[in-house]
Parts: sequence; C-alpha cells; structure tokens
Amino acid sequence: MDYFKRVGLVGRHGSAPVVASLRTLIPFLQARGLDVVLDSAVADLLPDLALPECPVEDMGQGCDLVVVVGGDGSMLRAARALAPFQVPVLGINRGNLGFLTDILPSEIEQQVEEVLAGRYRVESRFMLEAAVSREGERIGEGRAMNEVMLHPGETARMMVFALYIDGEFVYNQRSDGLIMATPTGSTAYALSAGGPIMHPHLDAMVLVPMFPHTLSSRPIVVDGNARLKLVLGAQTSASPHLSCDSQQLIPCEPGDEISVHKSPHPLRLVHPLNYNFYETCRSKLGWGTKLGE
Repeated sequence: MDYFKRVGLVGRHGSAPVVASLRTLIPFLQARGLDVVLDSAVADLLPDLALPECPVEDMGQGCDLVVVVGGDGSMLRAARALAPFQVPVLGINRGNLGFLTDILPSEIEQQVEEVLAGRYRVESRFMLEAAVSREGERIGEGRAMNEVMLHPGETARMMVFALYIDGEFVYNQRSDGLIMATPTGSTAYALSAGGPIMHPHLDAMVLVPMFPHTLSSRPIVVDGNARLKLVLGAQTSASPHLSCDSQQLIPCEPGDEISVHKSPHPLRLVHPLNYNFYETCRSKLGWGTKLGE
C-alpha cells in the first residue's frame, strides 16, 4: 500500500474548469498535511498560491502520487512522462469522455479522501514504444498509452506498407494507415475505426486498418508481447507520419522501417474502489441501463 506525502498536480492549460478543480483540490490536500507541487505548464494559472512547481517529467522522481485534472489527453501526456518512474497516477475528469480520468468534479473531496486513506485499486496499463529507422539509422522514437498510428499526414492519401509480426510477413496493404492500439486505446481512435473494445486487463494489441482498399482487411488482435514492423513501400505518394497518442509526430518517407512493441514501463493508474470498466463503457458510450430500471 502506498502512503502519500508529496502530491504532484497536472492540468490542462487554459481551462477555467481545470483551474476551478485545482483551487478545490489544493487546500484540501494541504489541510491533510500533504506537500503539493504544480506542473509548470499550469502554475502560471495560479500565481497567488506560490506553490513549488516543476515539469511533469520531473514529478516521477519526487512525488508519491500525481493527480491529473483534465481530459484523457492530459492523462496521456502525463502517462508518457511518468510511467518509467512507477508513480501512481489518479485522474479527475474535466474533459469530454474521460475513460482514463474517472473522478467527477463534484466528487473530488469524497473520492480523493478515499484514495488518501488507502481505499483504492491500482491497474497496470501497458504502453507501447515506437521507433522509425531510415537506412539503418534511427531518426525518431516515441511512447504511447493509447495507440501508435501510421497515417498520411495532412492530406488523406492512400499509402502502401508491409506488416511483419514477430519477424513473420503478414501482408502488404494499401490503405490510409494502421492503428496499433493497447487495450486502453481500444476505446479511442481504434474504436472509431471499427476495432473491438478490449478489457484493460488483456495482454494484447489490436491492429486496425484505416480505410483499407480491400474489404478483407480486418482488425487483428495479437499478443501483447508481439513485435511489430512496418515497411513503407516505394509506391507511397503521401507524406506519412507516425504518431504516438496523436501528441508526438515523426515524419516518415518511403523505405522507412517502423518498429512497435510493448514498453517495459507500464503506467500505474489509480481508481476508486467503486470503479467498474463496464459501467464506464455504459456511461461513456450510451449503452443504457439494466432492463427494468
């Protein structure tokens, strides 16, 4: 069980609702004798509080718990920075869907109190690492919690690429790209592209083609430890990019090789004890209530 003494706060910059939640959360934590550190990206929104600040990348070394106030995009940014340090991360939803930030603003004090008292659960959410190599030289790399995506950049144009899984050739594909998603990311872009919803405890990845040229190109679910390789064909006329959680972009060229595999550093995601994945899906995706309710 973790006992928290120093709490880092991360938020989405420029959001009035985020600032309102931070102004509720900060005195609540301080009243319980906890040291509070603000992410440098939002510290200027609360100048009157004169709190210590640091980049989110440094919070993993000095904080016992990090609380992300915002949407899933804020959580994804924090996850990439904090996962290598194994610091537990808790999310307060000030975004839209909020699959990863599950505490409602109206429940901040109640739910955070439960976490501070040790009444919570921790999920290990695995992440992906990606790299792009050109003529044998690595030119870019990134980490993703939701998905690594090969896409045509600013213009929707078809590209050609080969897919290998664990060194075995799978297919050549003509499409707008490929989404390689974790179970966490299966409810994000992969879902919009026709992929399956995967329970977050699964040790698997889903590969979802984007607008493939053939109707037989379907999503494939593979082992979570599989090593993927994409080779961009010379026929590719687009200006493809590799993106990690749509927040890190690596420009690619025909002939480039892309490697994707599980990161050795999972994110420790904190949930209140009443968290339920299926309830989250029902509320976020509009699945409705039980019969008779």
